[in-house]
Amino acid sequence: MPARSALRRLATAPGGSRTKWLVLAGWLLLALALGPLAGKLGEVEDTGPNAFLPRGAESAEVNTLLERFRGKDEIIPAVAVYTRDGSGTTRRDAAKVRADRRAFADHVAPGERIGAPATAGDGRALMLVVPLASADGFGDAVEELRTVAAANAPPGLETAVGGPAGSLIDSIEVFDDLDSTLMLATGAVVALLLLLTYRSPLLWLLPLLSVGFAAVLTQAATYALATWAGLPVDPQSAGILMVLVFGVGTDYALLLIARYREELHRHTDRHAAMRLALRRSGPAILASAGTVAAGLACLALADINSSRSLGLVGAVGVVCALLAMVTVLPALLVVCGRRVFWPFVPRAGTPVGGQRTVWNRIGVRLARRPRWSWLMSVGATAVLALSATGITTGLTQEEMYQDKPESVVAQERISEHFPSGASDPATVVVEADTADAADAADAADAADAADAADTAEAAEAGAARAAGATVETVRRVAADVPGVESVGPAARSTDGSLVSLPVVLADAPDSPAAAHTVEKLRTALDPLDGDPLVGGTTAETLDSAQAADRDLRTVIPVVLAVVLLVLIGLLRSLIAPLMLLATVVLSYFGALGAADLVFEHLLGYAGVDRALPLMGFVFLVALGIDYNIFLMTRVREETLTGGHTRGVLTGLASTGGVITSAGIVLAATFAVFASMPLVTMAQLGVLVGIGVLLDTFLVRTVLVPALALDLGARVWWPSRLARTPRNPPHPAGPAHTPTAPEHAAQPGQHPGPRSAPDPGPRSAPDPGPDEAAAPGPEPGPARGPAHDTGRRPGHDADGFPRPDGTPPARTRG
Repeated sequence: MPARSALRRLATAPGGSRTKWLVLAGWLLLALALGPLAGKLGEVEDTGPNAFLPRGAESAEVNTLLERFRGKDEIIPAVAVYTRDGSGTTRRDAAKVRADRRAFADHVAPGERIGAPATAGDGRALMLVVPLASADGFGDAVEELRTVAAANAPPGLETAVGGPAGSLIDSIEVFDDLDSTLMLATGAVVALLLLLTYRSPLLWLLPLLSVGFAAVLTQAATYALATWAGLPVDPQSAGILMVLVFGVGTDYALLLIARYREELHRHTDRHAAMRLALRRSGPAILASAGTVAAGLACLALADINSSRSLGLVGAVGVVCALLAMVTVLPALLVVCGRRVFWPFVPRAGTPVGGQRTVWNRIGVRLARRPRWSWLMSVGATAVLALSATGITTGLTQEEMYQDKPESVVAQERISEHFPSGASDPATVVVEADTADAADAADAADAADAADAADTAEAAEAGAARAAGATVETVRRVAADVPGVESVGPAARSTDGSLVSLPVVLADAPDSPAAAHTVEKLRTALDPLDGDPLVGGTTAETLDSAQAADRDLRTVIPVVLAVVLLVLIGLLRSLIAPLMLLATVVLSYFGALGAADLVFEHLLGYAGVDRALPLMGFVFLVALGIDYNIFLMTRVREETLTGGHTRGVLTGLASTGGVITSAGIVLAATFAVFASMPLVTMAQLGVLVGIGVLLDTFLVRTVLVPALALDLGARVWWPSRLARTPRNPPHPAGPAHTPTAPEHAAQPGQHPGPRSAPDPGPRSAPDPGPDEAAAPGPEPGPARGPAHDTGRRPGHDADGFPRPDGTPPARTRG
């Protein structure tokens, strides 16, 4: 017990009269100390070729082996394509290409050269392949190539620079300033919604300031873990991280502030009110954060590196947001006092909220026909879910962007006039014959003495001489695979142990036909000596698709098990957690179906990214269960004193406003992604936004309360609550104000439903997220006969249905 008491004192320290200053001072020092680390997060982001690939994939292994061919400077080809519509290219066009070839030579990687221009079979296009080194200034080199190609072009000649180099630069530009852009946009959205929610010129600043502290801690912790613990971080995860911190942090702030304002109506001492608010809302906030963090951490089991990065980085962000919201926010609220709620200042002894709110009315309607209500909710969600059965997964390179970048335009033109895979061939890496290693070394030594042009020719000739029987067998078998257009000249690694072969495919690199060709190529090469491996863009697409299917089968059951265990521990029941988990899964499929309709008919997307179903599931199950936790913890609290039926209705009425506000804020923060240029991020934002709104307005408002009412006290089995009557007699009479035993002895507290309130100034009725306070009679004189007239038969004094369906007894004077 002493340990438990110490933990309770520590948890409520931000609400103490002295400890609040220690908490604020500690956070200020922490922010100053960690600020420099937070600014370095971009330095640890992994933008390498394997950042978005499955771990252990064959294509990822090829990317790693290719580093041995050019040391630190990997060769990445840029492809310049020149096209003329309606007629063949002219002599002036050819002269322009030759001039560009000479100008491009200044940017070619050492030891490489630009081959002769390739002419399309239809005579309407020319193409140059420019080998670039992936060193500093690589992006500037691509931009220079584009500038040179576009300058002084003959009328009617269209130019574009793409290939792997162009695609990489366009992808990097998508993430340039992404963190700051998302943070500013999300901050503006959250600030506006908080201002509209609280209608106070001051209160909205405190959650936003607390989220700022959480953001600094999150970025610094992520940087430290990435630097010293190997935490994977990619640009996409870093961008989503800030939106997640803003969203969940604001959710927890809304819940805490709502409970704090409720306690301010009962206590004259704001410190006592905050300590009680932390004790009452703390378990729900802790369980919510633990569920989200644990659910996201389950993505560590995924094979795709970007999914693992998003899950682990997101879990760090949720934990940091939790720490800020239960420490710095309570301290700020207590320091500012009641006046921070102006103009709707909560006064001790005044009613918590009005009796007749929308949430009361919803509860009354649900109690009349609970089974019909949840059946209709399930039916509506199931109709939306039907659309998910025909969902198309997988996006091509040109479908990955909201607006086509130049690399996509270049690929479209190459596919139209050349073999589609010419700009981005597959790569076969095979072990070289050991007997030829000396020949390769001699060829490399001889090449060191030649000039730049001769160096490339000598290296190519030496690699051909040293290829050996194994490599020639691989070349011959690869060339015979259906769908392979040609096999290029061999290149040898710097240590002479590996040989790479470029394999040009007949189809576009990101097409299903090309993926099928790679599968056949791997099957044909697998029995050969030298351990041949197939990589390249097409192989990466194929490996990612297969890994996405594996991740769905692996991660989803683990996430469901983790969430179920958290709910069982929190609610001390088996039926309620299973019910809540089923509603969230149903909500996910409904959101996926609704999002697919939006993607197809409103936004015109060709399909969804392969990683979206898994990421969307983890986010929606983890975040969607939040609102069920907020609701059911309050229902359980009220059931302990008022019975099951009244507990459900009181819990719904008490949490209705705050959960609705939190859902709107969270959905709006993720909706910021819809404006991002990358389709993957836009789709994630739309899916999570729709799912959160579905959870907020249908699942938590109708489906869960209706199921709880229909199941009755059995929902709490096997705890002792399952053996209590639906609505046991309450000592205060039929009306019940949701208070706890601790409230009775507190000075300045509302004296009870049958006594007059303490005199003193009253504020305007409380709006905002908790305006739908728990039902109960407003303070005032005891009710006489006049108050009983006009009641509906079968309903009690508060308008709730009576368990036995009989009207309340009337007093005759």
